[in-house]
Amino acid sequence: MPATTAPRAHAPLRPLDAEQARWARGFWGDVHARTRDVTVESIWDSLSDPQVSPGLRNFHLAAGTETGSHVGPPFMDGDFYKWFEAAVDRLETDPDAELAARLQHIAELIASVQRDDGYLHTPTFISARGGEDVRALADRFNFETYNLGHLITAGVRHWQVTGSETLLDAAKKAAVFLESLATEKPVELARSAICPSHYMAVIDLYRATSDERWLRLAEAFVRVRDEFDEGGDDNQDRLPVREQTVVAGHAVRANYLYAGLADLVAETGDDELRVVLERLWRDVVDTKLYITGGCGALYDGASPDGNPWQGEISRVHQAYGRAYQLPHTTAHAESCANIGMIFWSERMLALAPDARYADVIEQVAYNSLLGSISLRGSEYFYTNALRQVRGLPFDLRRPGDTGQVDVPAPPPSDERLRERYLSCFCCPPNIARALASFHQRAASLSADGLYVHLYGGSDIDVADDAGNALALSETSDYPWDGTIVFTVTAATGALPLHLRIPGWSSGAVLTVAGEQVPVSEPGTYTRIERDWQVGDVVELVLPLPVRMLRGHRLAEELTNQVAVQRGPLVYCLESADLPDDVRLEQAALRRGAALRPVEAEIDGTRVVALETKVAVLPVDSDEALYADVAETPLRPAAVRLIPYFAWGNRGAGEMSVWLPVVW
Repeated sequence: MPATTAPRAHAPLRPLDAEQARWARGFWGDVHARTRDVTVESIWDSLSDPQVSPGLRNFHLAAGTETGSHVGPPFMDGDFYKWFEAAVDRLETDPDAELAARLQHIAELIASVQRDDGYLHTPTFISARGGEDVRALADRFNFETYNLGHLITAGVRHWQVTGSETLLDAAKKAAVFLESLATEKPVELARSAICPSHYMAVIDLYRATSDERWLRLAEAFVRVRDEFDEGGDDNQDRLPVREQTVVAGHAVRANYLYAGLADLVAETGDDELRVVLERLWRDVVDTKLYITGGCGALYDGASPDGNPWQGEISRVHQAYGRAYQLPHTTAHAESCANIGMIFWSERMLALAPDARYADVIEQVAYNSLLGSISLRGSEYFYTNALRQVRGLPFDLRRPGDTGQVDVPAPPPSDERLRERYLSCFCCPPNIARALASFHQRAASLSADGLYVHLYGGSDIDVADDAGNALALSETSDYPWDGTIVFTVTAATGALPLHLRIPGWSSGAVLTVAGEQVPVSEPGTYTRIERDWQVGDVVELVLPLPVRMLRGHRLAEELTNQVAVQRGPLVYCLESADLPDDVRLEQAALRRGAALRPVEAEIDGTRVVALETKVAVLPVDSDEALYADVAETPLRPAAVRLIPYFAWGNRGAGEMSVWLPVVW
């Protein structure tokens, strides 16, 4: 049994590997094929071409097989490891001899660079080869622990899928280096522990090796963090983790930290820490999560309640702000943060089969995750705005504009488009690994049966420790249609089946072998227990009415506006779907207006759009800060709303998720 799917002492649900679950058809089957055929390979094309990216070349420079200077951000090593992990995940679902050989060659290159004590950081090694006096952990923004964490995870995954110990050995050595820091240089470790991928990583290593040493190291990471007296909300280390009541600061760092802590709870059963994580997760979901699943609203926030003295409040980049602080046009919602929310939520789900966690995974996946990559699968967003408008009098920061990396000048703000290569390349390989491993999120197995979390075209084949087995094949057009049919293709015994009833749903109907059975309330799992027979059909019908949603009264930017949702999909209005004489700011939805689902195609991809008529608001042509409301009568205009994930695939234009509402 692969370590990723092995039982965990204090986590009732365990994930499934590619032999047990896969996206074989339907919506997610199409995404899987695109990820396999386009995304993973196009990222490699960028990373391996020195005219585009220094990703691969930096390792050759560090190995001494080429000469030159390090190029790119100091976290590029970690981004390269994330692509490696995505490629391994793709290898697990779709074996490929050429890819396997390529990954083994890369693993050998990486291992050849690593220092004997386990340290590996190509910027440091390349500088040392050039005669510079450099040392490890000289600057917290060198991201060494981030890089090493991703190295460890990549090494574990490579071993699990291929059996090769080349990168696994490098992973163990990297963990030894982190262990030495925790023991001998705890302050340096705490100071450098930003974007803490290493929390999840050492638990991965523990699960792969069963060596208690790495579990103890994960506990040491928490102790070192809690004892650190130089911290702040930027890195969630101002307070010991058990004293934290709200989520603040850099959203990627927060979500990675809490995901790693949830992994720790799964192995130790630390109930106090589990309660803390539940409280923090609810804080995000109830007060700080965009309707699209985006995380970290603020480009440049501040630690809002970190200190009563203004002089002590630190600037925080891409931050969680105050409760209900959710701007539209300047929404940051970095793709990595949104993926981090999936990581955190799936680990919370493993701790307790609560459908709320799966609801959020679905919310992020169908909206901000898929929205961060083009429909072609080869261009990316770093930030994920909820509104795109023309003529901004300021430029929104692009990835890489940190003072650390030279990047081109930003494009005009109304031409924010996905890009094939970003100077800060952390998001594309993260998107790739999230999608390449998405089969692991379809379902889980527990002592109480099979839990199906997500719908969209899966094949599932599992057996419990008592010998009960169940194989299901899903046929559906979800999320475009709410009828989901599972056919039993193999069965032994009476393994209970739990189907998620989404929190957004109402009026779900369930039949098993032609007989209707009761459905539990939305936001729960409905349990089905029977002696399964091959050919049994389970049909779940989730009505997909179009809903108009309002925001909380304290979410100021949502006042008198509504968003449209159908099933798990959030919709938006793009200027390409407006009449020529109507501007985005003039379009207002009428309360009770009919929104009719229609088949459509965007950049070769099938979607279901929503046709409706908006009220066209009068807007003066001048740009006065304040102006009288014109008395021009409202007039109707026909428009089409599209799924949020499909926006930005037809060239530059305006877009908004939230629209004014009139009666």
